Amino acid sequence: MVKPKKSKTAPGKNVTLEKQLTQGKVSKQKSKKKFQLRAEESSVLDGKTSNKILAAAKAQQLELNKYNFPSIEGTKKQPNISIGELTEEDENKNVSENDFMDNLEIDEEDAKAFERYQNPQEGKRTLKLSDLILEKIQEKQQDIQSKLTEDGSLKIEDIDPRIFCSVLSHAMAQRFFNLVLLPRIRDDLCEYKKLNMHLYNALKKALFKPAAFMKGIILPLLEAGDCSLREAIIFGSVIARSSIPVLHSSACLLKICEMGYTGANSIFIRYFLDKRYALPYRVIDAAVFHFIRFENDKREMPVLWHQSLLTFSQRYKNDISSEQKEALLNLIRKQSNPKITPEIRRELLASKCRDVEMMECDNDIAAMPEEIYTDKDVGYE
Repeated sequence: MVKPKKSKTAPGKNVTLEKQLTQGKVSKQKSKKKFQLRAEESSVLDGKTSNKILAAAKAQQLELNKYNFPSIEGTKKQPNISIGELTEEDENKNVSENDFMDNLEIDEEDAKAFERYQNPQEGKRTLKLSDLILEKIQEKQQDIQSKLTEDGSLKIEDIDPRIFCSVLSHAMAQRFFNLVLLPRIRDDLCEYKKLNMHLYNALKKALFKPAAFMKGIILPLLEAGDCSLREAIIFGSVIARSSIPVLHSSACLLKICEMGYTGANSIFIRYFLDKRYALPYRVIDAAVFHFIRFENDKREMPVLWHQSLLTFSQRYKNDISSEQKEALLNLIRKQSNPKITPEIRRELLASKCRDVEMMECDNDIAAMPEEIYTDKDVGYE
């Protein structure tokens, strides 16, 4: 019998790897067989399979839409599209861009914007310089009105009176104080019963031109005759806390003394007298005549009048004449206050009148010995 040949690739028992390599007993590499991937594993799908997948996905999406958005699906209409050969009528039919647009609801602003986009030449407009200025003025007026209505009071920081004082003339500054600042302050006091801090600072800055301040604010306020005591105290506090030239204060005090009596006048007289200016004799005489005027008045004078008289007696008792002193003593006999009149009498009795002082000064000058120089004093001998 013929023995079957042993496979060269199968290694024997107890044979080392080195002997196997020398004997050539190594398994041979098998030849590669070509094979094709299955349809499921191939990366490229045929037409039928892709159509089936797309149809299943579309059906699944429709089911989801019906379940999640039933309102949309109920109103949605599927357009009937038929692709075929066009007839001669369809070819000759005029088609516009509106045939491809749905009926959309557009706001008026969007419609105007769309029209301007379609017709850019019509959207252009030319504005004159006067129209632009009027438009800016209207915007500024609306801004000021909104500040007045929202904040309740316009901040005077935006309209600083010192700017007007430094730029405008004396007459124009006086008109600004009288027509703008004074009514604004009085309206604020009437509504809120107290003055805004910004308005009070504006009133202090208005003293940058004291003559315009006196003629445009203080004198018109008192000449109107309706100045309340609250307003007099607030306006007077500005005078008391500020430094004013003596000539302007003297002129204003002279005009107030020539007015009729009101409580506000007495307050302002006392504020001016408390500043202790070296007043001219004309102003002092006007103040004396202001008080003597009420000697025969039948009404009982209020406390404010007595307080202003006491202030005058304390500050300027040595600047009145002897005749004025006697007239004031007769006045307090008829117009008296149990608490203030004794102080006025004491001040007047302790005073030295200006005419007496002038006479004493003249007597002192006349009593001085006249020195006569001789030649011996000069040294000629």
